[in-house]
Amino acid sequence: MRALSLLLLMSGLAFAQAPDSRFSAGGYFRIMARPDFQGGNGRLGYWNLNGRLMNEGPYAALEMKLDLLQAPPGTTDIWASLHARIEGGSVTTADSGNGSLVNFKLSQLYARAGNILAPNVVWQLGTLQYFFGNLGLYDMRPAQILEDTIGLSGRYTTQHVEVLLAVGDSGFTARGLNYVPLLTAGGAVRVRLGDHFEFGGGGQVAVEPFIAGNRNSSYVTPGVRYEDYLRQEVLRRFVEENPLLGADQFPRAVASTQTNVSWRAVGYLGFGKLGPLEWNNFFARYQRLHPQNAYTDTYQGRSVQVYTADLTRDRYGLQLGNEMMIKIIPDRLDAVWSVLYGQDRDYANTIAASEANREYMSTVLRLQLYFTRTVHLLVENAISRERSINGSLFRSNYDSIFQNTQGIADSRGLEFGDAAIRDSWQFKTGIVLNPTGFGIYARPSIRLLYGFQLSSQHAAFGNAFVEKLDQFDAFKPTGTMAWHHLVSLESEGWF
Repeated sequence: MRALSLLLLMSGLAFAQAPDSRFSAGGYFRIMARPDFQGGNGRLGYWNLNGRLMNEGPYAALEMKLDLLQAPPGTTDIWASLHARIEGGSVTTADSGNGSLVNFKLSQLYARAGNILAPNVVWQLGTLQYFFGNLGLYDMRPAQILEDTIGLSGRYTTQHVEVLLAVGDSGFTARGLNYVPLLTAGGAVRVRLGDHFEFGGGGQVAVEPFIAGNRNSSYVTPGVRYEDYLRQEVLRRFVEENPLLGADQFPRAVASTQTNVSWRAVGYLGFGKLGPLEWNNFFARYQRLHPQNAYTDTYQGRSVQVYTADLTRDRYGLQLGNEMMIKIIPDRLDAVWSVLYGQDRDYANTIAASEANREYMSTVLRLQLYFTRTVHLLVENAISRERSINGSLFRSNYDSIFQNTQGIADSRGLEFGDAAIRDSWQFKTGIVLNPTGFGIYARPSIRLLYGFQLSSQHAAFGNAFVEKLDQFDAFKPTGTMAWHHLVSLESEGWF
């Protein structure tokens, strides 16, 4: 550990003196032009549930590495390196952010050192993200841990086994400016059995110690009803029920009787290189989200802090995903088929429709036909269903507020729309130019695509339509909008 500390202390000097051959950089970019003539923001749907293609905006990432101490190949000599990653989702003239650096962040910064204390062990100090793989068509990583944690990890790697152990703090990710320490520990194991099969699993747990007197710690406001919390009318209800006391006598927060704990478990199974099956990845994640801290409630010009740890500690999420890559006709036709299932639950909320209580499922199939080595035809089909567990969350008509509650507008209602299910169908096709040759994931790619979405929800895409529940709205659409069409000229690549 002394050697590791010495290497980290010398990192600034080594960066200034390192020769060019020790520095390397790579990255990713995605940029597109998608004029939207239906009042949208240039994306087919709301999110990647129907695949990432034409549902994502511009993006850029740059990852840098500096070798501080190099070891000859095949030896167990000590080595060390620095890593940094900058990424963000805005490019000038391509989106509303206009390329502002506010939309970018230093997402990864860590030092690595190998063969200290034991051979085949890599120590990492800094950000600790670890994942088993990607659902490429969705651009998701269900089996991922420690992306919210800063700390120290040790990874032991051999030809067949990889073991990771880590400790750190995830308080800034969970609470931001309202930071409290979240002591986090995690680990993962991956086992490779030859070239055709591998599996793994892991998890993490975060514990929030109570700190008396720290206003960001796990306090609770006693006597808060869940409906008043949802409406953010806790102070109003207290004043109405206690007119002689008033806002000055609003209950003081007390320490929670339960320790705030969150956790996550992930699993992975991969197999392939079997005939036309190139590879199949299956990922699973089940997690308990960390309780929230507080919000500011205002009534008649007075404001109070309402502490909500006891109201938000029972939130869970399940996500399962599978992706299969198949060479149907070698060097002529490839396919990728993905399936995604998820469920989010907030067991404290039994009265209001929200995305915290939902179930979703989707399947995406992409075919790529190779006219030549570099000119390809892309066809992608995706269908999905989202179901609200607590009632109507989706609006199937532009005037759906008059379609429920017996046709009477209910601005106090806890349902947003008139349907509990949203069904969507997306289809995309077009020409792809891949300078590097065959492969659905070969990059860089230049694509000219047409896509459409048919949804059971009115205007089911990011749009500029007014969504308030007002029958006198001045900005009214001409009718219910189920279809959304887009043409996209885009480019994507690694470098």
